[in-house]
Amino acid sequence: MAISLLKGTAFVTGAASGIGKAAAFAFAYATALELQAQFPSVEIKQLIIDVTKDNEIDRGVANAVAAFGCIDIAVNNARNVIDVNLSGVWKCQRRMLQQMLAQERLSVREGRGTIINVASMYGLVGPPGNVAATAYTASKHGVLGLTKADAITYAPKGIRINSICPGYVDTPLLRANSQTDYMKKELLKVPLGRLSSQEETADAIAFLASPIASFMVGAALVADGGYSIQ
Repeated sequence: MAISLLKGTAFVTGAASGIGKAAAFAFAYATALELQAQFPSVEIKQLIIDVTKDNEIDRGVANAVAAFGCIDIAVNNARNVIDVNLSGVWKCQRRMLQQMLAQERLSVREGRGTIINVASMYGLVGPPGNVAATAYTASKHGVLGLTKADAITYAPKGIRINSICPGYVDTPLLRANSQTDYMKKELLKVPLGRLSSQEETADAIAFLASPIASFMVGAALVADGGYSIQ
């Protein structure tokens, strides 16, 4: 995703690894040192917060606004089943909305800001024969419901809210479980015949954040290699 399409400040939760880290790099376009060498005006800041705690979220947002003046893009990605997948997304979204509502509209297409919630293809379908994934599936369905409900409320106020539904992504977490019999069978069900790279999923997130997607509201962008259409 060309950096010229993504302006302003992006706040990404769960950016220590996996999809969140790839999304942060997609927004940054390169590592901090390489980017700052090429674009001296760019600044990157890492914040360590617990998104299950309101005061931690407030601190993170306040620090980001103090450093950069505003938040234009928010990506809610941190994951730990119900407590973070749904409750954490809800808490982060409340705080991001509060901040964005206080900001001026940048333009008709850019509005006051945009929020992207990371759901899952399991927010659209249920994993067959996997009781252990029930809570995960429920949480991701909840993320899609939250996205749609808030999207309707805040679109007139200039804030776009969408979600992305990744499939099986080549992250450290998935790699650690890829040799189980269940996962071997699941990976055979991906029509493209492979995992998504972290960068592919991050590019989809960057697309939703960009002005190219300026008329998308409440959407669930599916990037699962065709798994959920079967």
